[in-house]
Amino acid sequence: MKTILFVIGSLRKDSFNRQLAKAAEQMLAGNCQVKYLEYSDVSFMNQDLEVSVPSAVSRVRQEVVEADGLWIFSPEYNFSYPGVLKNLLDWLSRPMDMSSFQNPSAVVGKKVTISGAGGKNQTANCRAKLSELLEFMKMNLMHEPQTGIALGIEAWTKGEFSLSDEQRTLLQTQAEAFLKFIE
Repeated sequence: MKTILFVIGSLRKDSFNRQLAKAAEQMLAGNCQVKYLEYSDVSFMNQDLEVSVPSAVSRVRQEVVEADGLWIFSPEYNFSYPGVLKNLLDWLSRPMDMSSFQNPSAVVGKKVTISGAGGKNQTANCRAKLSELLEFMKMNLMHEPQTGIALGIEAWTKGEFSLSDEQRTLLQTQAEAFLKFIE
């Protein structure tokens, strides 16, 4: 059975994007194994640390290598992706073996898709900039479909949201497409 590793671009325990990931997980149930990448312990990218890679970095790299695909769920911060997600991707983009920069990273060729829940533009800027970054990192990006969710005022006041039928259909379509993409 294939494994999809979910990467949440927010470290908040009950973030909207974690809630979106939980909905996607239900849609994938029985078709693949879903794991969540926990990376709050990954230190800031620092070339001084690369020679003796921190154990948290080694752990997340190994989880990424073992996954058949990554599904990133990210909010949009200031028309882009969050710093914590960028930091993680910076570590993942570095060669696994630092003896040569020609050595592959944990993500080269890794299949990936993107979704996001946020403001009225449905995380479009984040998803566009993240797509550009992932392609630069030589990941195998599934461009379409992507799911962007505009959260209503009730979500922001209550801290939770539920998907409309239309949003659920969009997410289901992306889940089915990504399962085919990783085959």
